[in-house]
Amino acid sequence: MAELSRLPGPVMDHWEWQYKGACREVEPATFFHPEGERGSARRRRDEAAKAVCGACPVLQQCRDHALAVKEPYGVWGGLSEDERSAILNPALRRAG
Repeated sequence: MAELSRLPGPVMDHWEWQYKGACREVEPATFFHPEGERGSARRRRDEAAKAVCGACPVLQQCRDHALAVKEPYGVWGGLSEDERSAILNPALRRAG
């Protein structure tokens, strides 16, 4: 579950970047895997999501947000769940 206590309050200045996201024009299922999705299907979906992120003008804000709140699901800021976990947990980086 996302760390909600880390979320900024409901001030528009904190969230306005989301209106500029390239993902707003794409089906949300592109960024969030269905239960049980694995292997090549998951890799292809993640790659499609990351391609959208790659052309996004707010990629860094999105990535910073996802890391700050420890977003547990989906592709955010061009990073998958596993990639964010590795960044946030140095022990996972050494093990991988």
